[in-house]
Amino acid sequence: MIFARMVETEEAAERRPCDHARMKTDSGRLAIIGGGPAGLMAAEAACAAGVAVDLYDAMGSVGRKFLLAGKGGLNLTHAEPSERFVERYGERRTDIARWLETFDADALREWARGLGVETFAGSSGRVFPIDLKAAPLLRRWLHRLRESGVTFHMHHRWLGWQANNALHFATPGGERAVPASAVVLACGGASWPKLGSDGAWLVPLQKSGIDIAPLRPANCGFEHAWSEHLSSRFGGAPIKPVVASWIDRKDMAHARQGEFVLTEYGIEGSLVYAIGAELREQIAERGEATLKLDLVPGYSVSTLAERLAAARGKHSIGDWLRRRAGLDSAKCALVFELTDKKALADPLALAAQLKALPLRLQSPRPMAEAISTAGGVRLEALDDALMLRARPGVFCAGEMLDWEAPTGGYLLTACLASGRMAGAGAARWMANAQ
Repeated sequence: MIFARMVETEEAAERRPCDHARMKTDSGRLAIIGGGPAGLMAAEAACAAGVAVDLYDAMGSVGRKFLLAGKGGLNLTHAEPSERFVERYGERRTDIARWLETFDADALREWARGLGVETFAGSSGRVFPIDLKAAPLLRRWLHRLRESGVTFHMHHRWLGWQANNALHFATPGGERAVPASAVVLACGGASWPKLGSDGAWLVPLQKSGIDIAPLRPANCGFEHAWSEHLSSRFGGAPIKPVVASWIDRKDMAHARQGEFVLTEYGIEGSLVYAIGAELREQIAERGEATLKLDLVPGYSVSTLAERLAAARGKHSIGDWLRRRAGLDSAKCALVFELTDKKALADPLALAAQLKALPLRLQSPRPMAEAISTAGGVRLEALDDALMLRARPGVFCAGEMLDWEAPTGGYLLTACLASGRMAGAGAARWMANAQ
């Protein structure tokens, strides 16, 4: 209900007529397509450069995914050192490091402070607004954008370009052609389609010959065929602490400690999201990916074997695992699910299983369930200002670009940084084109 009221409030605000006396008088106008964080930041950057901005979105209000993502506490960015921060972007870290040079985590926190929103870093390093809410920040941001002269056009679904290069929109009143001096595309990925991120921009860009990497789910769960007992009794149970080990596609060994959640279909959670890109690509290449789970990080195999070898009398194996290895009921269920009876009866073999329990994952969950998507407009198709080489005057930003990052504030930070770069780049291009 809170989200619904927020949407209604913003939709009403965006229907209000703009104060055109405050609008820029320049003849050229920048069209921004997409009202998520990247599009809004592109609008802010362009306005700061003196450009008149029209922002179009297919939904009835902007920032819907931003609002929903903030319902459990808006994770704005992360407080870890910049060297580690950049590493979270994997294969695209060099490109994204350049985006972050002018708008990094510290700059984001200062930007929020400029909107009257103070932030704090939690024990995990994740940065949140003091009140943990997304709605107040979005309200203040939209107010500032409207005061700067941004004109919002809701219920405008972008269909591509017409023959004269005018933007082609579908609206409740029929199709509409809109000329623009430059364009920033910030259309999002293809996760959460009900909130507007449906990947519909793929068709017009593909028709224009833009090089696009296939969209794939990111920050999503992975499937394993559990027994009915585990899925019904332990779906939603956390597994923590746990160390996941895996061999990557270059035959290099990795390990990461964290936590995940058992689900009816498999596993999900922060540890899974952090290594999800590697898991997804292994499944694509090999048909499955295997994790080795250390359920008892504080014990060695030999110590565990010694503890489990003690006479257990009338204790069940489950009770014995709880008493001697410190496993909770969810971890015990996982052991019974993935360990054969012979190993359960052998203390040394069981200890080895507890330290390297093999979990085979068959597939990522569907893209519509993912938090974000990988793939999109390849960065090689863009110049240093994020302008499409094949379409001068058209810039791209946000999740529709070919990069990905785990949750923890990294997604939002890079979206905002790319929006800022695209908006500023579009303003410079318009100035040079006059």
